[in-house]
Amino acid sequence: MTFASIIVPAYNAARTLPETIEALLAQTHDSFEIIIINDGSTDETIEISNRYGADEKIRVVHQRNRGLAGARNSGIHAAAGEFIGFCDADDIWQPEKLAQHIAHLRANPSIGLSYSGSLLIDDLGAPLGQTQSPKLTRVDTAHVFKRNPIGNGSAVIVRRDVFRDIAYRPNRAHDRDWYFDETFRQSEDIECWLRIALTTNWEFQGIKGHLTQYRINANGLSASIENQLQAWEQMVEKLQPLDPDFFAEHLPAARAYQHRYLCRRALKSLDVTRAHKHANDWMRSSARPFLEEPLKSAATWGALQLMSLCGATAMQRLFTLIASTNRQGAA
Repeated sequence: MTFASIIVPAYNAARTLPETIEALLAQTHDSFEIIIINDGSTDETIEISNRYGADEKIRVVHQRNRGLAGARNSGIHAAAGEFIGFCDADDIWQPEKLAQHIAHLRANPSIGLSYSGSLLIDDLGAPLGQTQSPKLTRVDTAHVFKRNPIGNGSAVIVRRDVFRDIAYRPNRAHDRDWYFDETFRQSEDIECWLRIALTTNWEFQGIKGHLTQYRINANGLSASIENQLQAWEQMVEKLQPLDPDFFAEHLPAARAYQHRYLCRRALKSLDVTRAHKHANDWMRSSARPFLEEPLKSAATWGALQLMSLCGATAMQRLFTLIASTNRQGAA
């Protein structure tokens, strides 16, 4: 049976790590290892990781804090599996996730990255009534750039050969390869996925189902929005020399999609001023999101107008009511 490695980056994740690990241990695919990367935690993550490390399926790596990209790189170096998956220490995999992705990859040798949709949950693990339901087939480089079909880092299983193909060392002083760029503290996922799409022939393809529960942290959404944009623009600056013609053709629409995404994040954090700014930048960049995804674009625009008219307080009450209804439905 194909051996797989599941990498769990963990930084001060004591509250959620046990639930994550228990879900991974319950995978129906028999042949796998779990590698917990304690990324310089200062809480009980160290003790919890070591306790789970007694399980024969689990290994623990302790390191100074290097960020999510650095933790994933350490996990890839430690991994023995032919296929490598990632599950952040606050997310949850459905029991059949690993088996389904491995079957998908084994049946399709040209596919390098297999992913699926995700259910969104809140800090307490309650469903938010929202999903990430990405495009699953006929995913080209432009779609990866504009829409990031993988959605979140806990949704993907990658062939080890893919990482071999993109390995690099940023300078001679580094004694090991990088796969994710450790200079990024945000957008490290999409930087890696787009670099794969631009420089290799590996295909991206998803499978049906919402096989990951992806936790949304409500704290600090607004504060991180501009950092997200800065990291995205850093990614563009880094990768643009790889294919200038591609970026000349697709950058305006991709930037519009990014501003639409940040507008939606600002709306969720009830930051009307910031939402208006990103909506205006979205429209200045390109109207293509309205042409390619009219329903989602119109819903975003309509939510912005509604919040502007009704005010943040009324919208907060509406969001609270929706969240309460979702929790009752899950009970």
